[in-house]
Amino acid sequence: MLAKIIQQEDLNFLLTNRIPRLWLTRFIGWFSQVEQPLVREFSMRVWRLFSDLDLSDAKQSRFRSMHECFTRELKPGARPVESDPAVLVSPCDAIVGTCGRIQGTTLIQAKGSPYTLPDLLADPELVNLYRDGTYVTLRLKSSMYHRFHAPHDCSVERVTYIAGDTWNVNPIALQRIEKLFCKNERVVIETRLAGCGRRITLTPIAAILVASVRLHFLDVLLHLKYRGPNVIPCQASFTKGQELGWFQHGSTIIVFAPADLVLCEQVREGQSIRMGQPLLRLPHG
Repeated sequence: MLAKIIQQEDLNFLLTNRIPRLWLTRFIGWFSQVEQPLVREFSMRVWRLFSDLDLSDAKQSRFRSMHECFTRELKPGARPVESDPAVLVSPCDAIVGTCGRIQGTTLIQAKGSPYTLPDLLADPELVNLYRDGTYVTLRLKSSMYHRFHAPHDCSVERVTYIAGDTWNVNPIALQRIEKLFCKNERVVIETRLAGCGRRITLTPIAAILVASVRLHFLDVLLHLKYRGPNVIPCQASFTKGQELGWFQHGSTIIVFAPADLVLCEQVREGQSIRMGQPLLRLPHG
């Protein structure tokens, strides 16, 4: 039984990482938007075959393309948002990955696989801000709702696009590829909380088939063909739970917070979490 599991993991790793990742990602980006009915139905059937896709809470039941289904909206009220002003909520539906306290500037990608803030964020100011801070890794499965939202009332002050690869970010790859998060294409979204002024950073990370992020407050699509500017100052205000943007398919968001914010009790590695549910708690007072 153990040998069979190992063989399956090896096959999964081979199929998703030992192929021309960038080419395949660009191809799927195009193919998923084809609106021809036969192509759409074939794509959806294959997707359902390899995932636990559930569209019961989707705003619409029929889609013009696989892409439209990937980036679907939800029915009103499908994701209640925690109203406690001392609580920051999850920005997305996800499986909680590694999380907790940052040891100096070192975080854990997977058991026995560390990486560092300087390698991931590439910004000395942010590195100092989150030194010994708190982080949560949120992994979106391909079948999940792919839009992400503001964790609290906040303003977005700056977005940084960092070009990179498109390794798969599933648990198998995280255990085998050193500093995988730091190799992949990613976007650093810097926010400031209303009222207290604390800075919370969301870092969406691309993956194979998923190298594209759309943000409502920017008039550009951040993807493999984007050529800059890499640092984009902005000033956009959001209320808690308001939509920020979406992944084209699904991937990972890492949330960074200062040291005085703590994880909510139910946030543990391996747990499922939905957008709007408690994620981090502000200190008393």
